[in-house]
Amino acid sequence: MAIQIGDILGDYQVTGVLGRGGMGQVFRVRSVITDREEAMKVVLPDLDENPALADRFLREIKVHASLQHPNIATLHTALRIDGRLVMIMELVEGVSLEEMLRPGPVELPVAVHYIDQALAALAFAHDHGVIHRDIKPANILIAGGGVVKLTDFGIARSSQAPRLTGTGLAVGTLAYMSPEQIRFGLADARSDIYSLGLTFYEMVTGRRAVHGDTEHALMNAQLSGIPAGPSTVNPLVPQAISAAIMRA
Repeated sequence: MAIQIGDILGDYQVTGVLGRGGMGQVFRVRSVITDREEAMKVVLPDLDENPALADRFLREIKVHASLQHPNIATLHTALRIDGRLVMIMELVEGVSLEEMLRPGPVELPVAVHYIDQALAALAFAHDHGVIHRDIKPANILIAGGGVVKLTDFGIARSSQAPRLTGTGLAVGTLAYMSPEQIRFGLADARSDIYSLGLTFYEMVTGRRAVHGDTEHALMNAQLSGIPAGPSTVNPLVPQAISAAIMRA
């Protein structure tokens, strides 16, 4: 059954829709007990259909819940509500980096400021044994005061089905996916750095580093293509930053 604004799920009332994607739906909700506004992500709409996948999500959720960092969107709790697995998250008031990049590149000092915060979040997660596996502009939120909040930690791996076109792997994700994830479905800390490098590239040039009209073309580009350096695309990018992006 589709979730509608005004519905009550457990102790939460749905007050708005924040996003939809291959991994599920995200709603703005209000706790009817505390009146606090939060974000609710419905990860699995029917637990009974795939209990093994539900168990994998729950293990990942426990790890995510242990990550307390100012640049990581906080996971407050996870619940089973009416046969659904839902995550109750910190409500981040702001816009995604994906939205911010639609008009074009951001100013270099702003881009560096955002990347610095994203790197701090990734360093903390990696130190705690957590690999994000799905770094991309849509998963980087910019809150008030320019504070970066990484979202969807630890969920990407759980979403991978045996086929590349399975749940959670959209064409947009392939544009930021590391070669080892495409080849083998495996990722480590370096994979996150690769994806963040592609994101940084787009921030300073206004265009994606990897292009393709189809999933197959994007995969080939990730596996064999070498993009032009950012300073070649945008001469305002210092050579040192361009080199760092290409190294990533």
